[in-house]
Amino acid sequence: MFCFGLVTLLQGFVQNYSGLLATRFFLGVFETGMFPGAFYLIGMWYRRHEAQRRYSFFFNSTTLAGAFGGLLAAAIGKMDGLRGYQGWRWIFIIEGGFTVLVSFFFFFLLPNFPEESKWLKNGEREYVSARLRIDQGPAGRDRSITVRDVGRVFKDYKVIVGGFMYFGLIVPAYGYAYFSPGIIQGYGYGRIQTQLHSVPPWAVSFGFSMCMALLSDKTRHRFAFAVTAICICIIGFAILIAVHDNTKLQYAALFLVASGAYTAMPIIVCWFNMNLGGHHRRSVGSAWQVGFGNIGGIIASFAFLKKDAPKYIPGYSISIAFTILSIIACIIYGFACWSQNKKKDREQGNEHGLTEEEKTDMGDLSPDYRYLL
Repeated sequence: MFCFGLVTLLQGFVQNYSGLLATRFFLGVFETGMFPGAFYLIGMWYRRHEAQRRYSFFFNSTTLAGAFGGLLAAAIGKMDGLRGYQGWRWIFIIEGGFTVLVSFFFFFLLPNFPEESKWLKNGEREYVSARLRIDQGPAGRDRSITVRDVGRVFKDYKVIVGGFMYFGLIVPAYGYAYFSPGIIQGYGYGRIQTQLHSVPPWAVSFGFSMCMALLSDKTRHRFAFAVTAICICIIGFAILIAVHDNTKLQYAALFLVASGAYTAMPIIVCWFNMNLGGHHRRSVGSAWQVGFGNIGGIIASFAFLKKDAPKYIPGYSISIAFTILSIIACIIYGFACWSQNKKKDREQGNEHGLTEEEKTDMGDLSPDYRYLL
């Protein structure tokens, strides 16, 4: 987090395209472990039906960042020319510096795994570990991960499908994050007004995502909530691709896109991560899903081109195509989980003398484990 903030800050001082490429490269290097690491850690503290609201709150800090970022960018933009720096440089310098400052606090405040937490008493650590074992089975925390373990994880086709669920949403989500200011500016707003108008869709997205997360945890169900949110996103893009003469309706469609995409993404991540049993399967699986999914950011950066403004037909079309890919992957993953549960139910009692250690090594593939749908 410290290095991520430092590189962000340094972007405010680059003087040429080569310098920008170098800072962006290192920004990716230092960011790469933060999201999957955070999801992995959250999953090791909460039971599956408690996790969605935590995942959604953490994930949607990005939507809050988008909301406050728009307000902050509008304010910092007025610093244009201060000490000889353009406004966009001050955005990187101030936000990067704040991230560096916060990283020092998190170094001491961020909790370890329950078994290692220093601020829990022995009885409390045992209680947290026991309730997680009941829900998810033994975690196998003390067991080291080998290259063979990594290979075994990828033999499970559900893991591959989990990557495509997230990958399909990254393209429209990143496309919106990258280009919503440009789209809004096309509605005739000035630079500051564009930044201010970018705030409400992010704020509404956060509220909607948290409501869906609470309902998902209460019902102990993920599939229907993920697909519903993706469909809302598709409706938003459908309006944008079809309507070009009604700025109010087009602006409303941005609310649907942001709310749908940024609600579905944390549900998909939580659903997949919390269905992976054991430390080794969850750590590899979470890194795979987020790492592979983020490749979609490359596609998103080329989806909305200036030459396509203001209609952006190719960008909206690409976004719809990838959201449909995500729905297909969700259906395949949901069916796979359902069929595996049915198979385990049929074979209950025919475990051929598996030891507890062998079941721990199997993680969610253990005959005692049931997937959350």
